[in-house]
Amino acid sequence: MSELRKKIHEILKVPQLDSLATLTGDGKPWVCYVMIVTSENLIINFATFVKSRKVEQIKNNPEVHLTCGSTDPNEIKPYLQIQGRAQLNTSHDLRHDFWCGILEKIFQVPDDPNYGIIQVIPYRIEYCEYGEMELEVWSSPTA
Repeated sequence: MSELRKKIHEILKVPQLDSLATLTGDGKPWVCYVMIVTSENLIINFATFVKSRKVEQIKNNPEVHLTCGSTDPNEIKPYLQIQGRAQLNTSHDLRHDFWCGILEKIFQVPDDPNYGIIQVIPYRIEYCEYGEMELEVWSSPTA
């Protein structure tokens, strides 16, 4: 694993509240908060209602953008700008694997038909450090 990828994974390995940008049907940006969990292969997952606005927007245009990392203005640390393609996944295995106690406040059970997982496959990640003029950029070899 490259040094840059290690630094990216270090930020993403902790579940966190981040900003997700999608595009509306008429091409305007829309941003919402999502609680992400990321695997070692950098696939970003978050729970959603299958009939949510973001799911509809992703079906129309899977290109998304996430801003991750620094959420406390009193603690300056590196953050990420992520471009990727998203899709809704409602497979039984993924919903059960992703399930955790906090989701019980939102969905009935892992088999709740309203519950799905958005998966974002990044193809470009900018690693940003305050005070640095040049960004470090990771690109997917399959992008």
